[in-house]
Amino acid sequence: MARWEPGARERLVVAAVDLFTEQGYDATTVTQIAERAGVTKSTFFRHFPDKRELLVAGQKTLSALLTEGITAAPASAGPLDAVAAGLELACGAMGPANRDLGPRLKAAVAASVELQERDALKSVGLATAVADALVARGVPQAQAHLAGELGVLAFKRGFAAWSEAEADRAGRYWDHTSTAFAELREAAAALR
Repeated sequence: MARWEPGARERLVVAAVDLFTEQGYDATTVTQIAERAGVTKSTFFRHFPDKRELLVAGQKTLSALLTEGITAAPASAGPLDAVAAGLELACGAMGPANRDLGPRLKAAVAASVELQERDALKSVGLATAVADALVARGVPQAQAHLAGELGVLAFKRGFAAWSEAEADRAGRYWDHTSTAFAELREAAAALR
């Protein structure tokens, strides 16, 4: 087992998702995940406190990207346009490895109540990051939270469409997310 090989964190996530899909979340141990990833158990614990945290491995980065995009949006941008800027930046950071992992991750989450709960908490965390960034721009709390929820829903819908598309037609993640966001904006406007 290579001790200091680069990419250990990413390999741990992929190994965990594969094992969760193959044998279920409850039946998968940290030792199995580490072995599949080609690292030691102590390396696992340097990256994650427990196996539940593998699901939210990129949440801090996503939150930072969403916030950065919202902050960098022009001052004249409305709340939803600022959210779109954050979504575009976050989507741009996702590559083919993220896309390929999507269907396996979805299957693993669907098969485990505990992972469904972690996924829901992840969504809440991302929506809160978006709302906080909007509030910092002067957007009222209620509007900021609604825009945050719409943004996260678009992000999730875009990811589902992107990861389920055939490889030669997948395009960019942002293409799918911007379509989902436009649909949600239209649906929200129709609620009046």
